[in-house]
Amino acid sequence: MNAIVNRALLPPALKAKDVIGLAPLAGPHQEEDFHKGVAILRDLGFQTKTLTPRTPLPFLAGSDQERLAIFHGLWQDPEVKAIMAIRGGYGTLRLLDQLDYNIPRKNPKILIGFSDISALLNVITAETGLITFHGPNLTTLARSDKLSLEMMIQTLTQPTPPPITANNLEVIRPGRAKGMLVGGNLATLTHLLATPFQPLWQDKVVFLEDVGEAPYRLDRLLTQLSLAGSLRDISGLILGTFTGCGDQEMIWQRLIDLTRDEGLPIWGNFPVGHGQENLSLPIGSQVMMDSDTATLSWLAPCLAP
Repeated sequence: MNAIVNRALLPPALKAKDVIGLAPLAGPHQEEDFHKGVAILRDLGFQTKTLTPRTPLPFLAGSDQERLAIFHGLWQDPEVKAIMAIRGGYGTLRLLDQLDYNIPRKNPKILIGFSDISALLNVITAETGLITFHGPNLTTLARSDKLSLEMMIQTLTQPTPPPITANNLEVIRPGRAKGMLVGGNLATLTHLLATPFQPLWQDKVVFLEDVGEAPYRLDRLLTQLSLAGSLRDISGLILGTFTGCGDQEMIWQRLIDLTRDEGLPIWGNFPVGHGQENLSLPIGSQVMMDSDTATLSWLAPCLAP
């Protein structure tokens, strides 16, 4: 695969009445959640466009070929100004080696989603330089809190997102760090190890979150990342919510131990993940992580005007 692209490719900012393409990229969705999400986007002033696979599978929204064709089609559709994942679950790993990365490279657009979509976001950014957005999926919009919706709109419509000062942030290890922001779902990103898409996090600010993983499984995932060298020489580490994963302090302590020689700043309780709080974060953007003010700020624009 292509080497990591270090120069950011900025997608155009969204404007009122723009069309957002809704992409079935991973697992199947509940119709009620789908319609609630569409209603929210329309209330926010956007139009939507959906292409539906004909052959849903037990744990996939459609076959690999159908999901990929829809994804490529939305990128190439001049009417569509942004693409939002309908749902996470599982399935984007199966698309990575078939995706035509020249299509997003030549047609820069906003891509937003989270959970299993983390793989797609990080790999597209690495392969093309395009800034992608870790934020709500369509079917999670209805359970997102007011701040998450407000921040999503600001992040997708303004060239530079507003700084995030997290009220309940836990500074696990103090310090300041700057670098390219990458990350997302811990389990999903760990599954990229030993593939052509293995994460390269040297000098980057990494954020991680997860849901429904037993403590021993989290320990195994974090240990695997460490053994693979993925935690070596990173600039900073931001831990979001770990919903239904047991004692989060165990997670924090394990990462303190695994990064003891690095001495990098670590934050906990950052408002990103599978809960009601899921603030939108541009992957591939340049950020400053300041423990003194508990603020994450952006050093360069993330969207073209």
